[in-house]
Amino acid sequence: MGKIVIEGEHRLEGTVRINGAKNAALPIMAACILLNGPSRIRGIPNIVDIQTQSEILKELGGEVKRLEDGAIEIIFRDGENLDKYTAPYDLVSTMRASICVLGPLLTKRHKAKVSYPGGCVIGERPIDLHIKGLRAMGAQIETTEGYILASADKLAGTEVSMKGKYGTTVLGTCNVMSAAVLAEGTTVIEDAACEPEVQDLANFLNKAGAKISGIGGNKLIIEGVRELHGVDYEIIPDRIEAGTYMIAGAITKGDITLENAKQEHLIAIINKLREIGVDITTTTNSIHVKNNGIYHPIDLTTMPYPGMPTDIQAQFMALLCTIEGKSIVTEKVFPDRFMHAAELRRMGADIMVEGSCAIIKGIPFLSGTNVMVSDLRAGAGLVLAGLVAKGTTHVHRIYHLDRGYERLVERLSSLGAAIQRMSE
Repeated sequence: MGKIVIEGEHRLEGTVRINGAKNAALPIMAACILLNGPSRIRGIPNIVDIQTQSEILKELGGEVKRLEDGAIEIIFRDGENLDKYTAPYDLVSTMRASICVLGPLLTKRHKAKVSYPGGCVIGERPIDLHIKGLRAMGAQIETTEGYILASADKLAGTEVSMKGKYGTTVLGTCNVMSAAVLAEGTTVIEDAACEPEVQDLANFLNKAGAKISGIGGNKLIIEGVRELHGVDYEIIPDRIEAGTYMIAGAITKGDITLENAKQEHLIAIINKLREIGVDITTTTNSIHVKNNGIYHPIDLTTMPYPGMPTDIQAQFMALLCTIEGKSIVTEKVFPDRFMHAAELRRMGADIMVEGSCAIIKGIPFLSGTNVMVSDLRAGAGLVLAGLVAKGTTHVHRIYHLDRGYERLVERLSSLGAAIQRMSE
């Protein structure tokens, strides 16, 4: 097991290219179960979550290989491997997005046996809305011994809401939409998640022959079709990876350019960084981040898209810990998502968590020490804190980071960070 070791106080400068979106790639890969013939998906990052999803698809009879140009080819063929409908515990338990095979298996093979998903420990993350939506379409679903067992001779169009206790569900919307494309009749998803990753899945399915309208809004209308075909498709850039590098530039008072970044997906992040005092300029496919003097404390609230992503909260918290004055972070997506606060306090940060709020009093500097990663984005926040801390920071349990960031150490090093990966 490895760790990341960072010597802090090095300013980042240079250019970094943003990879394709992990959270778009995973549902799109699962949706290939619906397609007849080969599909080539371009822009997919080479990270552990993608490797895990690839293994799940192989278990389900798919052919999956990474091509020389970095794309992934996935092949499913109609009428083959109909007896393979189990997504096993040892794979699904490591990654929440693996639940996205449930809808495609059910509508394509009429059966699904999927282990309850795992992934980051960031608070309550039920899958009741997934089950509610599929049941509304006619599926019989039960849970036993840690598995979801679903069956349906056919699925029928219906109207269903994807709104839950903390807002809309991204993966639930993806699952129901993927099931609906081959169902009989028309399905209307009210309160649909409208995140760019959901839109990307819808655009992918439409290119494969689906009929989905309302993309980008909270009401999706899906007219069922008889079959879907393989496609060549490039996924959107990863807005969370982009936000992470933007904050890396800001926290080190650096000067960096992000290539292959869609500013229209990053409006909330850009606006908050500008409110802090970061100089940001954008073009069609690039974003320039530069220190512009004194930074200011802010209040930040995570919300479903187009609001502030919960997946960027930990990174912002690291930045706010270094800005003089009081900042307040309110988490409205996963109210318990503050496990990184305790690790930042080990670095000297002044953070008090009260329910779904974290009150941060900025200090002159953080101090390097040993910190432990609790989840993927918390790990990113701790790495950013280490970039600016005085002394040496040792970041442990970095397998979480490997799930979502490709070559993080090498890319930060290329921007001037004194960072290396070492064995424990």
